[in-house]
Amino acid sequence: MKYKQFPTDFLWGGSTSAYQFEGGWDAEGKGPSVQDVRKNIPKGTTDFKVASDHFNHWKEDVALMAEMGFKSYRFSISWSRVIPKGIGDVNKDGIKFYNNLIDELLKFKITPIITMFHFDLPAALDKDGGWLNPKIVDAFENYAKVLFENFGDRVKHWLTINEQNIMMLFGEIVGIDFGKSDNKLKAKYQVNHHMMLSQAKANILCHKMVKEGKIGPAPNINPAYPASTKPIDNTATFNLRIMRNFFFLDVAVFGRYHYLVLNYLEKQNSMFEIKEGEMDVLNDKLAKPDFIAFNYYASSTVAMPEKSFKEQKLTDQQVIRSLEGMYQQVPNDNLTKTQFGWEIDPIGFRNVLRELYDRYNLPLIITENGIGGHDKLIDGKVDDQYRIEYYKYHLKEMKVALNDGVEIMGYNPWSAIDLISTHEGSTKRYGFVFVNRDEFDLKDMSRHRKESFFWYKDVIKTNGKNL
Repeated sequence: MKYKQFPTDFLWGGSTSAYQFEGGWDAEGKGPSVQDVRKNIPKGTTDFKVASDHFNHWKEDVALMAEMGFKSYRFSISWSRVIPKGIGDVNKDGIKFYNNLIDELLKFKITPIITMFHFDLPAALDKDGGWLNPKIVDAFENYAKVLFENFGDRVKHWLTINEQNIMMLFGEIVGIDFGKSDNKLKAKYQVNHHMMLSQAKANILCHKMVKEGKIGPAPNINPAYPASTKPIDNTATFNLRIMRNFFFLDVAVFGRYHYLVLNYLEKQNSMFEIKEGEMDVLNDKLAKPDFIAFNYYASSTVAMPEKSFKEQKLTDQQVIRSLEGMYQQVPNDNLTKTQFGWEIDPIGFRNVLRELYDRYNLPLIITENGIGGHDKLIDGKVDDQYRIEYYKYHLKEMKVALNDGVEIMGYNPWSAIDLISTHEGSTKRYGFVFVNRDEFDLKDMSRHRKESFFWYKDVIKTNGKNL
Protein backbone atom coordinates (compact mmCIF):
# COMPACT_ATOMS: atom_id res chain seq x y z
CA MET A 1 0.00 0.00 0.00
CA LYS A 2 1.28 3.46 -0.89
CA TYR A 3 2.12 5.49 2.20
CA LYS A 4 -0.37 8.33 2.53
CA GLN A 5 1.06 11.85 2.73
CA PHE A 6 -0.54 15.03 4.02
CA PRO A 7 -3.05 16.58 1.60
CA THR A 8 -1.66 19.32 -0.64
CA ASP A 9 -4.12 21.79 0.92
CA PHE A 10 -3.21 20.82 4.51
CA LEU A 11 -3.46 23.86 6.81
CA TRP A 12 -0.08 24.06 8.52
CA GLY A 13 0.04 27.05 10.84
CA GLY A 14 -0.03 28.21 14.44
CA SER A 15 -2.37 29.62 17.08
CA THR A 16 -2.72 32.51 19.54
CA SER A 17 -5.50 34.10 21.60
CA ALA A 18 -6.36 37.80 21.80
CA TYR A 19 -5.94 38.40 25.52
CA GLN A 20 -2.63 36.53 25.72
CA PHE A 21 -1.11 38.04 22.59
CA GLU A 22 -2.63 41.33 21.45
CA GLY A 23 -2.10 43.84 24.22
CA GLY A 24 -3.60 47.26 23.49
CA TRP A 25 -6.15 46.48 26.19
CA ASP A 26 -7.68 49.98 26.16
CA ALA A 27 -6.51 51.23 22.74
CA GLU A 28 -8.78 52.74 20.09
CA GLY A 29 -12.09 52.26 21.82
CA LYS A 30 -11.62 48.73 23.16
CA GLY A 31 -13.66 47.98 26.24
CA PRO A 32 -12.24 46.03 29.20
CA SER A 33 -12.64 42.25 29.26
CA VAL A 34 -12.66 40.01 32.32
CA GLN A 35 -8.98 39.32 31.62
CA ASP A 36 -8.17 43.05 31.80
CA VAL A 37 -9.83 43.57 35.18
CA ARG A 38 -9.23 40.23 36.91
CA LYS A 39 -7.52 40.28 40.30
CA ASN A 40 -6.52 36.62 40.62
CA ILE A 41 -3.34 36.86 38.53
CA PRO A 42 -0.99 34.12 39.77
CA LYS A 43 1.60 35.55 42.15
CA GLY A 44 4.80 36.65 40.46
CA THR A 45 3.30 36.76 36.96
CA THR A 46 2.33 39.65 34.73
CA ASP A 47 -1.15 40.68 33.61
CA PHE A 48 -2.38 40.72 30.00
CA LYS A 49 -2.61 44.45 29.31
CA VAL A 50 0.46 44.52 27.03
CA ALA A 51 1.00 40.80 26.42
CA SER A 52 3.18 40.41 23.29
CA ASP A 53 2.04 43.77 21.91
CA HIS A 54 0.72 42.20 18.72
CA PHE A 55 -1.58 45.23 18.49
CA ASN A 56 1.46 47.28 17.46
CA HIS A 57 3.47 44.48 15.81
CA TRP A 58 0.82 42.73 13.70
CA LYS A 59 2.48 43.40 10.35
CA GLU A 60 5.84 42.13 11.59
CA ASP A 61 4.18 39.10 13.17
CA VAL A 62 2.31 38.17 9.99
CA ALA A 63 5.54 38.55 8.02
CA LEU A 64 7.21 36.05 10.36
CA MET A 65 4.33 33.61 9.90
CA ALA A 66 4.63 34.00 6.14
CA GLU A 67 8.39 33.38 6.36
CA MET A 68 7.68 30.13 8.20
CA GLY A 69 5.35 29.22 5.37
CA PHE A 70 2.09 29.25 7.34
CA LYS A 71 -0.94 28.12 5.38
CA SER A 72 -3.27 29.12 8.21
CA TYR A 73 -3.33 31.18 11.39
CA ARG A 74 -5.80 30.47 14.16
CA PHE A 75 -6.42 33.52 16.35
CA SER A 76 -9.26 34.86 18.46
CA ILE A 77 -11.16 38.10 18.22
CA SER A 78 -11.59 40.14 21.37
CA TRP A 79 -15.34 40.58 21.83
CA SER A 80 -14.80 43.85 23.75
CA ARG A 81 -12.56 45.28 21.01
CA VAL A 82 -15.41 44.84 18.54
CA ILE A 83 -18.35 45.58 20.88
CA PRO A 84 -16.86 47.35 23.94
CA LYS A 85 -19.76 46.57 26.30
CA GLY A 86 -20.61 43.22 24.74
CA ILE A 87 -23.91 44.60 23.44
CA GLY A 88 -24.72 47.91 21.84
CA ASP A 89 -22.46 50.07 19.72
CA VAL A 90 -19.86 48.48 17.46
CA ASN A 91 -16.33 49.89 17.68
CA LYS A 92 -15.29 50.86 14.14
CA ASP A 93 -11.61 50.99 15.12
CA GLY A 94 -11.81 47.43 16.42
CA ILE A 95 -13.37 46.27 13.16
CA LYS A 96 -10.63 48.12 11.28
CA PHE A 97 -7.88 46.39 13.29
CA TYR A 98 -9.16 42.93 12.45
CA ASN A 99 -9.90 43.86 8.85
CA ASN A 100 -6.29 44.96 8.45
CA LEU A 101 -5.02 41.76 10.07
CA ILE A 102 -7.22 39.54 7.91
CA ASP A 103 -6.22 41.37 4.73
CA GLU A 104 -2.54 41.08 5.62
CA LEU A 105 -2.90 37.33 6.18
CA LEU A 106 -4.67 36.89 2.87
CA LYS A 107 -1.98 38.92 1.13
CA PHE A 108 0.44 36.15 2.11
CA LYS A 109 -2.12 33.44 1.27
CA ILE A 110 -2.54 32.53 4.94
CA THR A 111 -6.04 31.22 5.74
CA PRO A 112 -7.51 33.00 8.79
CA ILE A 113 -9.19 30.66 11.29
CA ILE A 114 -11.07 32.78 13.81
CA THR A 115 -12.05 31.78 17.34
CA MET A 116 -15.04 33.84 18.41
CA PHE A 117 -14.56 33.44 22.18
CA HIS A 118 -11.35 32.58 24.02
CA PHE A 119 -11.84 33.26 27.76
CA ASP A 120 -12.22 37.07 27.45
CA LEU A 121 -15.85 38.02 28.07
CA PRO A 122 -16.53 41.79 28.02
CA ALA A 123 -16.39 43.01 31.62
CA ALA A 124 -19.73 44.80 31.23
CA LEU A 125 -21.46 41.49 30.44
CA ASP A 126 -19.71 39.81 33.34
CA LYS A 127 -21.12 42.44 35.70
CA ASP A 128 -24.56 41.56 34.39
CA GLY A 129 -24.19 37.90 35.34
CA GLY A 130 -21.92 36.75 32.53
CA TRP A 131 -22.54 33.30 31.11
CA LEU A 132 -24.96 32.51 33.95
CA ASN A 133 -27.40 35.14 32.68
CA PRO A 134 -29.59 33.66 29.90
CA LYS A 135 -29.42 37.02 28.08
CA ILE A 136 -25.85 36.08 27.12
CA VAL A 137 -27.22 33.77 24.40
CA ASP A 138 -28.76 36.65 22.45
CA ALA A 139 -25.68 38.79 23.09
CA PHE A 140 -23.41 36.11 21.63
CA GLU A 141 -25.71 35.63 18.65
CA ASN A 142 -25.57 39.37 17.96
CA TYR A 143 -21.76 39.32 18.34
CA ALA A 144 -21.57 36.46 15.84
CA LYS A 145 -23.75 38.45 13.42
CA VAL A 146 -21.37 41.42 13.65
CA LEU A 147 -18.38 39.17 12.95
CA PHE A 148 -20.01 37.45 9.98
CA GLU A 149 -21.21 40.75 8.52
CA ASN A 150 -17.78 42.36 8.73
CA PHE A 151 -15.41 39.46 8.05
CA GLY A 152 -17.47 36.63 6.53
CA ASP A 153 -16.68 37.73 2.97
CA ARG A 154 -13.05 36.71 3.54
CA VAL A 155 -13.04 34.40 6.58
CA LYS A 156 -14.49 30.95 5.87
CA HIS A 157 -13.18 28.98 8.88
CA TRP A 158 -14.75 29.75 12.27
CA LEU A 159 -14.46 28.32 15.77
CA THR A 160 -17.13 29.13 18.33
CA ILE A 161 -15.89 28.72 21.91
CA ASN A 162 -12.40 27.70 22.94
CA GLU A 163 -12.10 24.88 25.49
CA GLN A 164 -15.63 25.03 26.84
CA ASN A 165 -14.95 21.87 28.83
CA ILE A 166 -11.89 23.41 30.50
CA MET A 167 -13.95 26.42 31.52
CA MET A 168 -16.17 24.03 33.45
CA LEU A 169 -13.10 22.61 35.24
CA PHE A 170 -11.05 25.80 35.72
CA GLY A 171 -13.73 28.47 35.31
CA GLU A 172 -12.62 30.88 38.00
CA ILE A 173 -9.02 30.82 36.74
CA VAL A 174 -9.97 31.73 33.18
CA GLY A 175 -12.51 34.39 34.08
CA ILE A 176 -15.84 32.51 34.20
CA ASP A 177 -18.27 33.66 36.89
CA PHE A 178 -20.45 30.88 38.28
CA GLY A 179 -22.34 33.31 40.49
CA LYS A 180 -22.99 33.19 44.23
CA SER A 181 -25.34 30.22 44.15
CA ASP A 182 -25.05 27.65 46.92
CA ASN A 183 -25.24 25.00 44.21
CA LYS A 184 -22.03 25.59 42.24
CA LEU A 185 -22.40 22.37 40.29
CA LYS A 186 -25.82 23.38 38.97
CA ALA A 187 -24.50 26.86 38.14
CA LYS A 188 -21.59 25.40 36.16
CA TYR A 189 -23.84 23.26 34.01
CA GLN A 190 -26.26 26.16 33.53
CA VAL A 191 -23.33 28.19 32.21
CA ASN A 192 -22.46 25.26 29.97
CA HIS A 193 -26.04 25.10 28.64
CA HIS A 194 -25.98 28.80 27.77
CA MET A 195 -22.69 28.26 25.95
CA MET A 196 -24.19 25.34 24.03
CA LEU A 197 -27.14 27.47 22.94
CA SER A 198 -24.80 30.33 21.99
CA GLN A 199 -22.69 27.98 19.92
CA ALA A 200 -25.72 26.49 18.16
CA LYS A 201 -27.11 29.92 17.29
CA ALA A 202 -23.71 31.05 15.97
CA ASN A 203 -23.51 27.90 13.83
CA ILE A 204 -26.98 28.55 12.40
CA LEU A 205 -26.06 32.16 11.57
CA CYS A 206 -22.77 31.15 9.97
CA HIS A 207 -24.48 28.66 7.70
CA LYS A 208 -27.03 31.31 6.69
CA MET A 209 -24.72 34.30 6.34
CA VAL A 210 -21.24 33.11 5.31
CA LYS A 211 -21.00 31.75 1.80
CA GLU A 212 -18.98 28.51 1.92
CA GLY A 213 -18.48 29.13 5.63
CA LYS A 214 -17.43 26.28 7.91
CA ILE A 215 -17.71 26.32 11.69
CA GLY A 216 -16.97 24.01 14.58
CA PRO A 217 -16.32 23.76 18.34
CA ALA A 218 -12.82 23.79 19.86
CA PRO A 219 -12.66 21.73 23.09
CA ASN A 220 -9.57 20.40 24.85
CA ILE A 221 -9.57 16.61 24.45
CA ASN A 222 -7.63 14.02 26.43
CA PRO A 223 -7.43 10.30 25.73
CA ALA A 224 -7.92 8.33 28.94
CA TYR A 225 -6.31 5.11 30.17
CA PRO A 226 -7.33 2.91 33.12
CA ALA A 227 -4.75 2.95 35.89
CA SER A 228 -4.92 -0.84 36.25
CA THR A 229 -6.56 -3.96 34.87
CA LYS A 230 -9.27 -3.71 37.52
CA PRO A 231 -12.67 -3.63 35.78
CA ILE A 232 -13.76 -0.77 38.06
CA ASP A 233 -10.90 1.40 36.77
CA ASN A 234 -12.20 0.87 33.25
CA THR A 235 -15.60 2.08 34.47
CA ALA A 236 -13.93 5.20 35.90
CA THR A 237 -12.11 5.75 32.61
CA PHE A 238 -15.39 5.64 30.70
CA ASN A 239 -16.84 8.15 33.17
CA LEU A 240 -13.99 10.60 32.63
CA ARG A 241 -14.07 10.25 28.84
CA ILE A 242 -17.73 11.21 28.83
CA MET A 243 -17.68 13.91 31.50
CA ARG A 244 -14.48 15.60 30.37
CA ASN A 245 -14.62 15.13 26.59
CA PHE A 246 -17.66 13.76 24.86
CA PHE A 247 -20.45 15.32 26.91
CA PHE A 248 -19.59 18.61 25.21
CA LEU A 249 -19.08 17.34 21.67
CA ASP A 250 -22.16 15.09 21.74
CA VAL A 251 -24.36 18.16 22.16
CA ALA A 252 -22.68 19.97 19.28
CA VAL A 253 -22.79 17.01 16.88
CA PHE A 254 -25.79 14.95 17.99
CA GLY A 255 -27.92 17.63 19.69
CA ARG A 256 -28.32 15.68 22.93
CA TYR A 257 -26.96 15.65 26.47
CA HIS A 258 -25.31 12.38 27.48
CA TYR A 259 -27.37 10.29 29.88
CA LEU A 260 -24.42 9.56 32.19
CA VAL A 261 -23.91 13.23 33.07
CA LEU A 262 -27.60 14.00 33.35
CA ASN A 263 -28.02 11.05 35.71
CA TYR A 264 -25.07 12.26 37.79
CA LEU A 265 -26.52 15.77 38.05
CA GLU A 266 -29.94 14.44 39.06
CA LYS A 267 -28.36 12.40 41.86
CA GLN A 268 -26.54 15.54 43.03
CA ASN A 269 -29.75 17.62 42.90
CA SER A 270 -27.93 19.83 40.41
CA MET A 271 -29.82 19.46 37.14
CA PHE A 272 -29.68 22.66 35.09
CA GLU A 273 -32.75 24.30 33.58
CA ILE A 274 -33.67 23.62 29.96
CA LYS A 275 -36.43 25.92 28.73
CA GLU A 276 -39.07 25.02 26.17
CA GLY A 277 -37.71 25.16 22.64
CA GLU A 278 -34.04 25.18 23.60
CA MET A 279 -33.42 21.56 22.63
CA ASP A 280 -34.93 22.41 19.24
CA VAL A 281 -32.17 24.99 18.81
CA LEU A 282 -29.50 22.42 19.67
CA ASN A 283 -31.09 19.96 17.23
CA ASP A 284 -31.44 22.42 14.37
CA LYS A 285 -29.87 20.98 11.22
CA LEU A 286 -27.96 24.22 10.63
CA ALA A 287 -26.53 24.06 14.16
CA LYS A 288 -24.40 21.01 13.33
CA PRO A 289 -20.64 21.63 12.98
CA ASP A 290 -18.77 21.12 9.72
CA PHE A 291 -15.63 19.88 11.46
CA ILE A 292 -14.23 19.37 14.94
CA ALA A 293 -11.34 21.51 16.09
CA PHE A 294 -9.58 20.43 19.26
CA ASN A 295 -6.64 21.20 21.51
CA TYR A 296 -4.36 18.40 22.68
CA TYR A 297 -1.62 18.55 25.31
CA ALA A 298 -1.77 15.46 27.49
CA SER A 299 -3.59 12.25 28.35
CA SER A 300 -5.35 11.19 31.54
CA THR A 301 -4.84 8.03 33.58
CA VAL A 302 -7.85 7.09 35.66
CA ALA A 303 -8.87 5.03 38.68
CA MET A 304 -12.09 4.73 40.63
CA PRO A 305 -11.60 7.13 43.55
CA GLU A 306 -11.28 6.24 47.17
CA LYS A 307 -13.62 8.15 49.47
CA SER A 308 -10.72 9.76 51.30
CA PHE A 309 -9.09 11.11 48.12
CA LYS A 310 -8.48 14.86 47.91
CA GLU A 311 -7.49 16.94 44.88
CA GLN A 312 -3.73 17.29 44.56
CA LYS A 313 -1.99 20.29 43.00
CA LEU A 314 1.07 19.19 41.09
CA THR A 315 2.77 21.98 39.17
CA ASP A 316 1.59 24.77 36.89
CA GLN A 317 -2.17 24.16 36.40
CA GLN A 318 -1.81 20.40 36.64
CA VAL A 319 -4.25 19.10 39.23
CA ILE A 320 -5.08 15.50 40.04
CA ARG A 321 -8.84 15.69 40.03
CA SER A 322 -11.41 13.41 41.58
CA LEU A 323 -15.18 13.14 41.32
CA GLU A 324 -16.65 10.97 44.05
CA GLY A 325 -18.03 7.74 42.69
CA MET A 326 -17.01 8.62 39.13
CA TYR A 327 -13.27 8.99 38.50
CA GLN A 328 -9.90 9.96 39.91
CA GLN A 329 -6.95 11.07 37.79
CA VAL A 330 -3.58 9.58 38.75
CA PRO A 331 0.00 10.15 37.51
CA ASN A 332 1.30 7.92 34.74
CA ASP A 333 4.86 6.76 35.43
CA ASN A 334 5.23 5.56 31.84
CA LEU A 335 5.33 9.12 30.52
CA THR A 336 8.05 11.77 30.63
CA LYS A 337 7.19 15.33 31.70
CA THR A 338 7.75 18.87 30.46
CA GLN A 339 9.67 21.49 32.44
CA PHE A 340 6.32 22.48 33.94
CA GLY A 341 5.24 18.97 34.91
CA TRP A 342 2.89 18.15 32.02
CA GLU A 343 2.97 14.51 30.93
CA ILE A 344 4.13 14.04 27.32
CA ASP A 345 2.16 11.46 25.34
CA PRO A 346 2.57 11.54 21.52
CA ILE A 347 0.84 8.17 21.08
CA GLY A 348 -2.07 9.63 23.02
CA PHE A 349 -2.29 12.21 20.23
CA ARG A 350 -2.80 9.43 17.68
CA ASN A 351 -5.27 7.73 19.99
CA VAL A 352 -7.43 10.81 20.40
CA LEU A 353 -7.41 11.55 16.66
CA ARG A 354 -8.71 8.05 15.98
CA GLU A 355 -11.26 8.19 18.77
CA LEU A 356 -12.71 11.55 17.71
CA TYR A 357 -12.98 10.54 14.06
CA ASP A 358 -14.53 7.19 14.96
CA ARG A 359 -17.17 8.77 17.21
CA TYR A 360 -18.15 11.76 15.07
CA ASN A 361 -17.00 11.01 11.51
CA LEU A 362 -16.18 14.67 10.88
CA PRO A 363 -12.94 16.23 9.57
CA LEU A 364 -10.54 17.22 12.35
CA ILE A 365 -8.26 20.21 12.76
CA ILE A 366 -5.77 20.58 15.60
CA THR A 367 -6.01 24.10 17.01
CA GLU A 368 -3.55 23.76 19.89
CA ASN A 369 -0.70 21.40 20.67
CA GLY A 370 2.62 22.44 22.12
CA ILE A 371 5.11 22.60 24.93
CA GLY A 372 5.95 25.45 27.28
CA GLY A 373 9.48 25.94 28.52
CA HIS A 374 12.05 28.34 29.97
CA ASP A 375 13.46 29.74 26.72
CA LYS A 376 16.44 32.12 26.91
CA LEU A 377 17.71 34.60 24.34
CA ILE A 378 21.50 34.22 24.13
CA ASP A 379 23.45 36.23 21.56
CA GLY A 380 20.25 36.77 19.59
CA LYS A 381 19.43 33.04 19.41
CA VAL A 382 17.11 30.64 21.22
CA ASP A 383 18.04 26.96 21.29
CA ASP A 384 14.79 25.08 21.94
CA GLN A 385 15.68 21.57 20.84
CA TYR A 386 13.28 20.15 23.44
CA ARG A 387 10.42 21.79 21.51
CA ILE A 388 11.61 20.35 18.21
CA GLU A 389 11.74 16.87 19.75
CA TYR A 390 8.25 17.30 21.19
CA TYR A 391 6.82 18.27 17.81
CA LYS A 392 8.73 15.56 15.95
CA TYR A 393 7.12 12.81 18.00
CA HIS A 394 3.63 14.33 17.90
CA LEU A 395 3.69 15.03 14.17
CA LYS A 396 4.89 11.50 13.44
CA GLU A 397 1.91 10.13 15.35
CA MET A 398 -0.40 12.53 13.55
CA LYS A 399 0.93 11.17 10.26
CA VAL A 400 0.30 7.62 11.48
CA ALA A 401 -3.30 8.61 12.32
CA LEU A 402 -3.64 10.01 8.82
CA ASN A 403 -2.59 6.62 7.49
CA ASP A 404 -5.05 4.95 9.86
CA GLY A 405 -7.72 6.70 7.79
CA VAL A 406 -8.41 9.76 9.97
CA GLU A 407 -9.41 12.87 7.99
CA ILE A 408 -7.24 15.74 9.23
CA MET A 409 -7.61 19.26 7.81
CA GLY A 410 -4.77 21.08 9.51
CA TYR A 411 -2.38 21.57 12.39
CA ASN A 412 -2.12 24.88 14.27
CA PRO A 413 0.13 24.37 17.31
CA TRP A 414 0.33 26.59 20.38
CA SER A 415 1.75 29.01 19.80
CA ALA A 416 2.83 30.83 16.66
CA ILE A 417 4.76 33.45 18.64
CA ASP A 418 5.48 33.75 22.37
CA LEU A 419 2.54 34.98 24.41
CA ILE A 420 1.55 35.28 28.06
CA SER A 421 0.66 32.02 29.78
CA THR A 422 -2.55 32.22 31.79
CA HIS A 423 -0.85 30.49 34.72
CA GLU A 424 2.88 31.21 34.36
CA GLY A 425 3.07 34.63 32.69
CA SER A 426 5.91 35.33 30.27
CA THR A 427 8.14 32.81 32.06
CA LYS A 428 6.48 29.95 30.23
CA ARG A 429 7.07 30.28 26.49
CA TYR A 430 5.38 28.30 23.71
CA GLY A 431 6.18 30.07 20.45
CA PHE A 432 8.39 29.50 17.43
CA VAL A 433 9.34 33.18 17.80
CA PHE A 434 10.81 34.67 20.97
CA VAL A 435 9.35 37.99 22.20
CA ASN A 436 11.98 39.97 24.10
CA ARG A 437 10.22 40.85 27.35
CA ASP A 438 10.36 39.63 30.92
CA GLU A 439 7.60 39.26 33.47
CA PHE A 440 7.52 42.94 34.44
CA ASP A 441 10.25 44.45 32.24
CA LEU A 442 8.84 45.01 28.76
CA LYS A 443 12.29 45.60 27.22
CA ASP A 444 12.03 46.26 23.47
CA MET A 445 9.48 43.60 22.48
CA SER A 446 11.71 42.58 19.58
CA ARG A 447 11.04 39.29 17.79
CA HIS A 448 13.69 36.56 17.43
CA ARG A 449 13.43 33.31 15.47
CA LYS A 450 14.00 30.23 17.63
CA GLU A 451 15.66 27.05 16.33
CA SER A 452 12.16 25.53 16.18
CA PHE A 453 11.18 28.29 13.72
CA PHE A 454 13.59 26.96 11.10
CA TRP A 455 12.67 23.34 11.80
CA TYR A 456 8.94 23.98 11.45
CA LYS A 457 9.56 26.03 8.30
CA ASP A 458 11.13 22.93 6.73
CA VAL A 459 8.23 20.72 7.86
CA ILE A 460 5.77 23.03 6.13
CA LYS A 461 7.94 23.42 3.01
CA THR A 462 8.09 19.63 2.55
CA ASN A 463 4.43 19.16 3.62
CA GLY A 464 5.59 16.80 6.36
CA LYS A 465 7.18 14.30 4.00
CA ASN A 466 10.32 13.99 6.14
CA LEU A 467 8.50 13.19 9.37
